[in-house]
Amino acid sequence: MTDLPGRENDPNDNPFAMFGSPEQMAAAMRQFADMLSASPDAGPVNWDMAKNIARHAMVAEGGDPSVMEGERREIVEALNLADLWLNEVTALPSGVVNPQAWSRSEWIEKTVPVWKQLADPVAARMVETMGGTLSAGGLPPEAQAMAGPLMGMLKQMGGMMVGQQIGQALGSLAREVVGSSDIGLPLSDTAALLPGGIAAFSHGLETPSDEIRLYLALREAAHHRLFQHVPWLRAHLLGAVEEYAQGITVDVSALEEKLQGLDLSNPAQLQEVLGGGELLKPEETERQKVALNRLETTLALVEGWVATVVDAAAAGRLPSAVALAETVRRRRATGGPAERTFATLVGLELRPRRLREAAALWKALGDERGVERRDAVWGHPDLMPTSDDLDDPTVFVKGGIELDLSSLEAGDEHQGDDRADGGTDGGTDGEDRDSRG
Repeated sequence: MTDLPGRENDPNDNPFAMFGSPEQMAAAMRQFADMLSASPDAGPVNWDMAKNIARHAMVAEGGDPSVMEGERREIVEALNLADLWLNEVTALPSGVVNPQAWSRSEWIEKTVPVWKQLADPVAARMVETMGGTLSAGGLPPEAQAMAGPLMGMLKQMGGMMVGQQIGQALGSLAREVVGSSDIGLPLSDTAALLPGGIAAFSHGLETPSDEIRLYLALREAAHHRLFQHVPWLRAHLLGAVEEYAQGITVDVSALEEKLQGLDLSNPAQLQEVLGGGELLKPEETERQKVALNRLETTLALVEGWVATVVDAAAAGRLPSAVALAETVRRRRATGGPAERTFATLVGLELRPRRLREAAALWKALGDERGVERRDAVWGHPDLMPTSDDLDDPTVFVKGGIELDLSSLEAGDEHQGDDRADGGTDGGTDGEDRDSRG
């Protein structure tokens, strides 16, 4: 049959034109296939899809080259040397066991287990709320009749929404991080640096590359001393996120508005709806604010201690240490990877003022008590400075450590999380403060 004149390129003749470009349709179909292939019991987030989105984001921004052998050797040597320098300025033992160099894809793969712990509690609440909304009438009338058999799929759609947002956040973060711990969380037990991240950090700096690498290795190795040898710290950080998740709600009215006119057979429209990050912004309650304050204070104390010991280790060895420290602080002050990721996944934005005050407290504590007594504060959460101490550190710094660690730990190890909940939220009672001195 001969085509009619003038109709050769009519887009109306293309039954797939409604789906957008071939590339858009392919991307939407891949994500839809990921959703359908996910196990209903796999959890609230489709993590395979999240990882695929994160990797795709990196490729779109210039690729992810493999780590060359020379780069690997330089990073391993830098981490080992940095660890030796830290021995002289802290009483905490080494946390560097098997130093490694990672590509950005390796960073995603190796840190996802901890991201799951961080994001799943928040995502579960979001998916639960979205699933209830969908099944309660959020779908347009013409879709109600077929809603029964699709309830399981609708729940997976909620997980897909969250997974897409998490994937985009991790993809963005992977392009900027320099190591396994530079956002202040114990994302891996392995001390590692990313050559691609170091190169991005170094761009525009008039500093020798070996000095930059060694300075960042000092930060990485210092973080691992804390995360490996302060047993309550990991549970405390993750517990604060879980506590925050208990009050998560979803903007139901915005969700229903998004679902108006949704055509489940249209992958392009589905992709647009699933990209609605504004649906996933949590509403803070007083309970959440307390948990966020505790988390913010602990992260500030971690970062402040790291900055203090790195400054001490680099003094007289790295001529550019002061300038590099300022570069790190500027990254935090202008909204670095930690702020953006927490704002996306948890709703937390770290305040640079807290980080500066925490560093000042640790330095003053070391000057007043010495390195060993300064680091002994990490021995138990009841010894830790509170948010009030960051506001006015004088009493904390001048006081002595009077708590008997052996009596606190004996028969009480299983209550470490409970003590952590009260140790850094600014609400420690007077008895705890008095016992600290």
